[in-house]
Amino acid sequence: MEATETAPIADSGPHVADHAPQEDVAVPPRRRAGRTGRTVGLIAVAAVLGLVGGTAVGYGVQAEREPTALPALNQPDLAYPKSLPKGQKAVQLPASEDRRVKTDGDLRKLLLPRPTGTKKAEFSDLDGWVSLPQYAGGFKSPDSALDFQLNSGLRRIASTSWQTGKYRLTEIRLVQYRDSDVLGAQEHAEEQMGYMTDEDYARSEGEPVKGSVNGRYYLFPVQRKAGYLDFYEARAYFHRGDIMAEIYIVDTKKISAKDIGSLAERQLGRL
Repeated sequence: MEATETAPIADSGPHVADHAPQEDVAVPPRRRAGRTGRTVGLIAVAAVLGLVGGTAVGYGVQAEREPTALPALNQPDLAYPKSLPKGQKAVQLPASEDRRVKTDGDLRKLLLPRPTGTKKAEFSDLDGWVSLPQYAGGFKSPDSALDFQLNSGLRRIASTSWQTGKYRLTEIRLVQYRDSDVLGAQEHAEEQMGYMTDEDYARSEGEPVKGSVNGRYYLFPVQRKAGYLDFYEARAYFHRGDIMAEIYIVDTKKISAKDIGSLAERQLGRL
């Protein structure tokens, strides 16, 4: 399966200006103040007087008006949550409704289960976990990918995959980040989606994943080469909270928008 790629990182090193040094500018001879200078001065004085005069008039008009009543300090329409009776504590959310419990537990349990009738892909990770070096090694620039993930606060990566029929392979990865001032999951998803319009990829803006903030799925143009089977590919990227999800489907037959779209929606629903 083709490895994911990260957008190129621009060189942020120092740049040296190559402009020629500026030549000395000749200072014009000083002139005596004449009519022009005086006219400008008069206009400036008039403008100041007009401003002050207008302000004074404004204050005068305001002083003659009736004072505007201030709103009451108490606001009866404001709603506040009722305090609990003495000795009673707030009911804790059940684990099924507490997202923190879900995402802090075994991340692999949030992955979609392998569909009935499919078999585990040969390249699958035995325990469902992907190490950071292994994940970064799948990018065209592993060193840059490693730096990006470390700076983004990568926490862990869970993965599942399966084979349908003879050639269709599906893989889902959940990439989770630590809580910090860096929005790792969102930034990683946006980085991946940022190059999908390129010639070597989907060549399109994709379609939105329903229920996501800005997730999208993509259908790649078919690749044909003499002596080889046709190659079709589809991808989806989205994030929810501190988890970024990426989904890949490859096949020798056409992949429908429904195949990748519904898969992304179902995975999103588990996060």
